[in-house]
Amino acid sequence: MIHPSYVELMKVVNEGTDVGEEPVVNSRYSIVCATAKRARQIIDGKEPLIDYHEKDKPLSIAVKELYEGELRILNDDEAAEMAEQEKKVKEIIRQRREEAEALAKAQEKEENEKAAEDDAEADPDAVSDEDSVDKDDAIDVDDASDDEADDSTTDESDS
Repeated sequence: MIHPSYVELMKVVNEGTDVGEEPVVNSRYSIVCATAKRARQIIDGKEPLIDYHEKDKPLSIAVKELYEGELRILNDDEAAEMAEQEKKVKEIIRQRREEAEALAKAQEKEENEKAAEDDAEADPDAVSDEDSVDKDDAIDVDDASDDEADDSTTDESDS
């Protein structure tokens, strides 16, 4: 005989329901499906929720988890609510990840700018791209003063 029995498992699973409320589990089939699903999770690498012996098989561990109240069977409404909560949590995680990436990029940019400033301070003879002046943009001071002199001579000659 299997211990705990299906009847005992159904009592444990349905403990929290009020009189007149539909029980969470009302058939052996539900117990079998729930424990089989949990056993597959354990096989796939999920940690058991209870202490167990190395010789215990995944299905035995799943039955013990259910019997000890460590594992719950959700009704349809609870499952939908849980799925909605998981969706919200995943969205929050996605947003936080984006924020962290943006912050990391900003910090990297700031570090690069600081490193460039430090390099400029360490070697003051080095000319950066911002400090260099194009020859086309340079103004010859002598040419500017000659232009002013030419303007003053034309004004005097016009009078």
